[in-house]
Amino acid sequence: MSRIDESRPFLPLTIAVLTVSDTRSLDEDKSGATLEKLLTGAGHKLAARAIVTDDKEVIAAKLRGFIADPKIDVVITTGGTGFTGRDVTPEAAEPLFDKRMEGFSTIFHQISFSKIGTSTIQSRATAGLAGNTFIFVLPGSPGACRDAWEGILASQLDYRHRPCNFVEIMPRLDEHLRRKAG
Repeated sequence: MSRIDESRPFLPLTIAVLTVSDTRSLDEDKSGATLEKLLTGAGHKLAARAIVTDDKEVIAAKLRGFIADPKIDVVITTGGTGFTGRDVTPEAAEPLFDKRMEGFSTIFHQISFSKIGTSTIQSRATAGLAGNTFIFVLPGSPGACRDAWEGILASQLDYRHRPCNFVEIMPRLDEHLRRKAG
């Protein structure tokens, strides 16, 4: 069973939040504000909080900037995961992934199903690893952001979480690059 090992230190991560929306401003961005409050409340550092339009190239460019920043460990996006013509966040993010995190979507939908039932199928939440940066692509509702944080991210982004977590493997994410250089 999972647990927090209090003998291990909490290691704060640096996390960027990207809201994808054609209609919201930073002041009106409830989902981004929810994520900022949850991650800083847990002890992590907010690297940046930005809003971009529902444009595949604009989203990908912003994500590439975050990925290139060695100080940013994690990027969480909110918005653009549905099926309307403007919902393109998964299409922008997934080509950047070196590795997809299939289990994230599965667990997210399990959590979401328990709260909103079959409406969860209208989300294309996804996640992956791009370089040394974890990227989590969430729906654009505060409730979905809270569900993902509380149900998945809070524990997986906490070094104390046992039996395993993402923080403890971060030093090894670029092993394949070091092997080629050696």
